[in-house]
Amino acid sequence: MYSMLTILDRQMVFNFVKAYLFCLVSLMGLFIVVDLFMNLEDFTAQRKDFESVLRFIGTYYGYKSFQIFDRLCESVVLLAGMFTIAWMQRSNELLPLLSAGVSTRRAVQPVLLCAFAMMGLVVVNQEFALPNIDIFMVENRANPEGAKDSEVRGTWDLNGTHISGKNAVKKESMIREFVAIIPAHVGQGQMRTLQAREARYIPHQDGDLRSGGWLLKNTNPPELPNWREDEDDVLMPLGDGAYFLKTKAVDLDTVVRVKNWTLYLPTWQILQELDRPNNTQRLLGDLAVVFHTRLTRPLVGIILVLLGLSVILRDQNRNIFISAGLCLMLCVVFFASIFACKSLAQDEVKWISPALAAWLPVLVFGPVSFVMYAEVHT
Repeated sequence: MYSMLTILDRQMVFNFVKAYLFCLVSLMGLFIVVDLFMNLEDFTAQRKDFESVLRFIGTYYGYKSFQIFDRLCESVVLLAGMFTIAWMQRSNELLPLLSAGVSTRRAVQPVLLCAFAMMGLVVVNQEFALPNIDIFMVENRANPEGAKDSEVRGTWDLNGTHISGKNAVKKESMIREFVAIIPAHVGQGQMRTLQAREARYIPHQDGDLRSGGWLLKNTNPPELPNWREDEDDVLMPLGDGAYFLKTKAVDLDTVVRVKNWTLYLPTWQILQELDRPNNTQRLLGDLAVVFHTRLTRPLVGIILVLLGLSVILRDQNRNIFISAGLCLMLCVVFFASIFACKSLAQDEVKWISPALAAWLPVLVFGPVSFVMYAEVHT
């Protein structure tokens, strides 16, 4: 592949990568500096020495950088492509190629290939990097260790068991005023309601039957009459008001989810959440929008790059700053359209389906981008 590229192709690839890194580092650094000084008290409130503050800031923004990259990726790819082509025009590097019979589309082909490759990094970041960061720390910088009380979001296990509570202490893996409602098909023909003063989550361990679930203490009722013990049961009475409740898809992270928790899940877990029983229609709609947005995101980035390059190449005598301004305006209109489509699919409005909300910008701007790119003067 490298040998197939000409010297000019390799130069354009180098210029694109240089512009990409410059734009990414500049925008990410600006975001971090502004965010740090706006929330400096959260970083210093519970730390006395300067070294611990610096260590926490470094760890926090190390995780946060993956989230920032996820938000900036399409815009950075567009800016890098725009600056690469605009600089070629400003330094008159494109004119000799056109005079030698090289078409404009062939001349900018390395930029498009680099842009497509960088959009692949978006998928890698979404599917492998974001799911592995400390989400709780990123969204709760004032309580990064989870030592304070956190809100509990009631949720359903895959077998229909509903779990809720008053509050949770993530550091201790504990929920206070724990409530579990077990459906009849799981509770041996009778719906069961267990109210425990506290419950601790025990992660799954191979060979340990009392793992992968919740250890309930001081539970009401303390005993279940006519309960037949079975190793396959999700509920194991332990005596003295203690129970062990097995859950397949409800752990501590599930019940203390942050506000934008869907942004950090890989696509296969989004599908798993869609299959969770008894989800509300609003949650199902939001999950469906997120799922289809994941599918269309690489296409959205490619369309944005094609639109931006078409604007720059349409009039090669236009001032570079005017071209940059037009590209930025195009970027604003494009993302505003995407946001508007998502808003129309929300449960309060519900004018369009979740699938159409994600695919409508592609269906509208996709043909427009290819027509504009085809009309570039060669």
